[in-house]
Amino acid sequence: MRKTSWSKALLALLLVLLLALAACSGGSEEGEAEGDSGGSDSNKSEDSGKKLYSIDDFSAEKTNEGEAIDGGHLKFGLVTDTAFEGTLNWNFYSGAYDSEVIKWFDEPLLADDENYMYTQDGAATFETSEDGRVFTFTIRDNVNWHDGEPVTAEDWAFSYEVIGHPDYNGVRYGEDFTNVEGMEAYHNGEADSISGIEVVDEKTLKITYKEATPSLLTGGIWPYAMPKHIFEDIPVAKMAESPEVREHPIGFGPFKVETITPGESVVYTKNEDYWQGEPKLDKVTLSVINPTTVVQALETGKVDTVHSFPVDQYPDNAEMSNVEFLGQIDMAYTYIGFKLGTWDKEKKQVKPDPNMKMADVNLRKAMWHAVDNNAVGEQFYNGLRWNATTLIPPSHPEFHDSENPGLAYDPEKAKEILDEAGYEDVNGDGMRENPEGEELVINFASMSGGDTAEPLANYYIQSWKKVGLNVQLLDGRLQEFNTFYDRVGQNGDDDPKVDIFQGAWTVGNDINPDGLYGRDAIFNFPRYASEENDKLLEEGISEASFDVEHRKEVYNEWQKLMVEEIPVFPTLYRSELVPVNNRVQNYSIAFNWYGRHEISVTQEEPMKAE
Repeated sequence: MRKTSWSKALLALLLVLLLALAACSGGSEEGEAEGDSGGSDSNKSEDSGKKLYSIDDFSAEKTNEGEAIDGGHLKFGLVTDTAFEGTLNWNFYSGAYDSEVIKWFDEPLLADDENYMYTQDGAATFETSEDGRVFTFTIRDNVNWHDGEPVTAEDWAFSYEVIGHPDYNGVRYGEDFTNVEGMEAYHNGEADSISGIEVVDEKTLKITYKEATPSLLTGGIWPYAMPKHIFEDIPVAKMAESPEVREHPIGFGPFKVETITPGESVVYTKNEDYWQGEPKLDKVTLSVINPTTVVQALETGKVDTVHSFPVDQYPDNAEMSNVEFLGQIDMAYTYIGFKLGTWDKEKKQVKPDPNMKMADVNLRKAMWHAVDNNAVGEQFYNGLRWNATTLIPPSHPEFHDSENPGLAYDPEKAKEILDEAGYEDVNGDGMRENPEGEELVINFASMSGGDTAEPLANYYIQSWKKVGLNVQLLDGRLQEFNTFYDRVGQNGDDDPKVDIFQGAWTVGNDINPDGLYGRDAIFNFPRYASEENDKLLEEGISEASFDVEHRKEVYNEWQKLMVEEIPVFPTLYRSELVPVNNRVQNYSIAFNWYGRHEISVTQEEPMKAE
């Protein structure tokens, strides 16, 4: 009998049990974070009898079985309940789904290792000056765009010129670019070129940075080129919506885009001129797969693999006979964010507002204490997501402060904090008013997607209600992915109706959190800023922070600050699980994997589940 995802009725029952479990447990001791293990040492939850899993039991590399055939067609599933946006260029994309589409046909010029450090193994190599401020890059001679034109130093420089242009309307411009000499003058329209970028010859690019920082070697260099011969006559303000981005994008990756069905699918064919060698597959088809039908798609062979498998569906499908499950700690966390201001489009920085509904840190602290994320991780995800404590996840073990417990689940403490801060039940209806005696209704934005999305949002709402807070789902419904991020401000337009929101972040190779929590980061959706935050973020990329121990101390202090000020609080760290059909060889989900050209299959069609 086929095992499918849980029914909504069962999840509703699970929500009731979870609330009961949380009520019985009362509170947990501080310091229960599970660190790098990603699961429990025990195989059972003593409270619920549920089987728990550990990410330690999975491998990121596919086991090869059988002999590969020549050519073949891989079927790849993009698991989402919405269409992908279709902004298919590294300079302009903003959503994770578009990123998955782009990875098949384009790639960075620089490769990195398991410690997220740039290596000499990519499409370009590099040298640095003694003071660490000047990087000289050399693009390999056999790196060509899909139309046959060589990838040049001018293409790489052009990418910087587009992002730094005054008319650029994407989300990439930030600290990684302002650190380039002359970039701010160019961005402000005070110069026609970027003084710190020099095209030495066709394949050699020199970039001079204002400051040498440890981030430059771990993700702080923009490694993507843009084909100048295609885009140079398109106004920068119109590039993101152009056919060259939306309909027929090109790259220099192992596969070429053949056709696009907007928001639904992409067909790729192999790039015989790929710089690492001709791909073994002839064709790849990417299709959107709804989370509710992903199991059926895998079992029937509609897809060979997916970009990410809903971990809540793993326990019912762990023994799926035609796939091997790969897994690793994800470079991500889910979180609850609080709106503390707006985005100033003119200054391109956050604008904190002390009059925002969620401006009182006591209210935010109480809301963190009110939720039991240990129970959420066990009951909804069988240990494959687990209680998060700080905003640097254990995917970066050198900088994740495993000794910082965050705030423990303690609803009685939450009530005490609210009482002392003046949030009282004036009307006797069980719901608290604000300290001015006015009605307090907190609008909560949360995304749709998968069977757990609604019961999980309801769990948080009910947990807050138990401490007297009237939290209501924004518009009475979950928000579709793209709509959600538009409303929380990915384009700088913060919907004033949103008070709090549940989101998720994938962090970059570089642990520097400035891109999410810096004053000039548009992805700083809570719109939080403080002098201490500015100071720590700056110190984290200072010359002194080339000393790893010093940088670790700085980011431990930053993690502590975020637990104290709570612009957001992390809820769950995550496992990444990916099932791969048994016919597929040479597949990996490792973050530093650049081997899509090596993927092969052992038979013409995917194996079906028995």
